[in-house]
Amino acid sequence: MNNEPLSKTDPELFELILTEERRQTDKIRLIPSENYASSAVLEATGSVLTNKYSEGYPGRRYYEGQQIIDQVEKLARDRAKALFGAEAANVQPYSGSPANLAVYFAFCRPGDTVMGMALPHGGHLTHGWNVSITGSFFNAVQYTVTRDTHRIDYDQVRDLAREHRPKVIFAGATAYPRVIDFEAFGAIAREVEAKFVADIAHISGLVAGGAHPSPVPHADVVTTTTHKTLRGPRGGMILMKKAHRKAINNAVFPGLQGGPHNHTTAAIAVALREAATEEFKAYAHQIVANSRALAGALTERGYDLVSGGSDNHLILIDLTGKGVPGKVAAQALDAAGIVCNYNTVPFDPRKPFDPSGIRLGTPAITSRGMKEPEMVKLAGWMDQVIGKPEDEALQARVAGEVAELCRSFPAPGIPVR
Repeated sequence: MNNEPLSKTDPELFELILTEERRQTDKIRLIPSENYASSAVLEATGSVLTNKYSEGYPGRRYYEGQQIIDQVEKLARDRAKALFGAEAANVQPYSGSPANLAVYFAFCRPGDTVMGMALPHGGHLTHGWNVSITGSFFNAVQYTVTRDTHRIDYDQVRDLAREHRPKVIFAGATAYPRVIDFEAFGAIAREVEAKFVADIAHISGLVAGGAHPSPVPHADVVTTTTHKTLRGPRGGMILMKKAHRKAINNAVFPGLQGGPHNHTTAAIAVALREAATEEFKAYAHQIVANSRALAGALTERGYDLVSGGSDNHLILIDLTGKGVPGKVAAQALDAAGIVCNYNTVPFDPRKPFDPSGIRLGTPAITSRGMKEPEMVKLAGWMDQVIGKPEDEALQARVAGEVAELCRSFPAPGIPVR
């Protein structure tokens, strides 16, 4: 058994990790799905629990030696139910996409009609988009945002549901900067006798902290990742009504997965405990405050924001008016120490791999303690770089200024070296 530290066992990989550590420390990270996990979450993720195999559920396992693992999983489930006010929870999905696939497996058969938000309008691949297995195995109907407001048209959703009578209706998005009316979705689903599933992968931390309305009272099932705004490990979770517990549990195991990743389950439990604190609530609200401040500062500089602003953690910018493609802007910003992703905007005339927009999010920078004044400074840097995307000297200067700012806001979970 090799008990040498990683630096001696695999110095090449150790150096890559250190380099990534420095990147996460020295750059402003604006990808909405990224965050910083706490030292406690990282410690649980790297624990000896990764050594144990545990097919099944607490009290009903296929392997012996589960006395501790059962307690860990029960703890995570109980904390999930308490934090979100859910009747039942499953903390075994490997991530958000498998969690969504479990929902389809529980409620649908191949060829059934399902409904979700179109990917180019902000939805997720697993909500029935054609390149996903969910768009291949099922008859997927897609709703969109309106051309004038870039917001969900709930009348359109209702009309489509009445026409197509889907088995499942998904609400949730990866690039939608506004509050989703889960109550309206629930009413539509009940009217057409569909199961309503809310995918809150991006906003689960906001929901937990009271900074976004909760879908739990209105949805049959709620799926989520456990990282992003929730600041946990890379995992998934399903909240549900008790009536659906057996179907969902069977869909996760043995339907889609083998043994759960026990080290991830433990880290999820840690993150859920952290999310139940007053400090986390303040953090969730600050995410939204920072997003609105950054959106306002960018608007003042003439940027065209999809839907005109933000109500959550996310900002989507259409750069058509600036004459700079999204991919060019994102690459220039990365060179300047500001990390975002290029992204399709609604009704985008450009191709998905070379779209018109960029997508920003405030979870990670809020975890570092940045607030509204830093958002104004950030908007100024972004404006300079996007205005001259080929200016490498400008990028180098801004990258230095970004790193200097970041030194004043230590990154959670990353030791100061």
